[in-house]
Amino acid sequence: MIRRRVFLAGASSLLATPALIGRASADNPAIRLVVGGPAGSAVDQGARSFTPFLERHLPGARIEVVNAPGEVGLTALLVVGTAAPDGRTLGWVSTPALPARFVDHPGMEQLLEGLTLVGAVEREPIAVVTQVDGPFGSIQDLIARSSENASSVPLGTPATGSAPHLATLKLQAMSGTSLNIVAFPSAAAARQAALAGNVAAAFLPLGAVVEYLRAGELTGLGIAAHRRVGAFPDLTPLHDAGFPLSSVIQRGIAIPGGCAAETVMKIAVALQAVVVDPEFTAQGRDSGFKPIWLTGDDWSAQIVGERASLARLWSTEPWFAVGLG
Repeated sequence: MIRRRVFLAGASSLLATPALIGRASADNPAIRLVVGGPAGSAVDQGARSFTPFLERHLPGARIEVVNAPGEVGLTALLVVGTAAPDGRTLGWVSTPALPARFVDHPGMEQLLEGLTLVGAVEREPIAVVTQVDGPFGSIQDLIARSSENASSVPLGTPATGSAPHLATLKLQAMSGTSLNIVAFPSAAAARQAALAGNVAAAFLPLGAVVEYLRAGELTGLGIAAHRRVGAFPDLTPLHDAGFPLSSVIQRGIAIPGGCAAETVMKIAVALQAVVVDPEFTAQGRDSGFKPIWLTGDDWSAQIVGERASLARLWSTEPWFAVGLG
């Protein structure tokens, strides 16, 4: 179990750092968008590409990204959860990472449940990719080869506890086959391993491989969804391949609990405007995500189900060493 006191101290220091104000003036202080990844990471790039749209539709807002990496997103969640409920701190959060941190870090439930989810604006599926002209023609081939000799079929994922890693664990449980799962520090590292043939396949967010699929540098074996994705209609849903696994990343905004209802509403209205912004729609098409609007209440209700599902998975397939989560 992590030590709450250490994380709270870290959260307080992040929020107190004068440099976070940056170019903002006393009359127009910056709104902090806290991101659970280092500068240059995929989550950081996604948040920074979203920020201009939020500024566009949140009149007068000056938004600065604050990087708070650590514990697969938990550090950032704690920074947001301990911030003043004044509308000046937002969190770029995602599921299933949020409910997964409930499960793998017991003792943090009360603090994390103090967050208010404003709404989700992006949905991105998990894709299974492999080398072009590789030995696997389908996800069934990959599972069959794994059942014969798992050590010869290493499967790459981003960091332990990430959405693609959790999806791979779910597939393992669903298939009844012991998979050779290799977690890399980042999606980029897992993708490079797939490109180089150092892993048989990789489970990655679609956005991490969209350019490589379009360029013919990687081949898709399937997508963890019940339906085909419009941008890649040839990607077979795992559901159609006999594995009813739907694993999507949903991203949106959370704020500290206790914020005024009018503040929550103002941000929600801006997020809804972002979702229908034609430029944001085009960005999603290019980047592998689908703009959506999911209210905070509906998103919270989904998390209840995700948390229960992940708790069941944790009981048989703990993704961190037991006692360290």
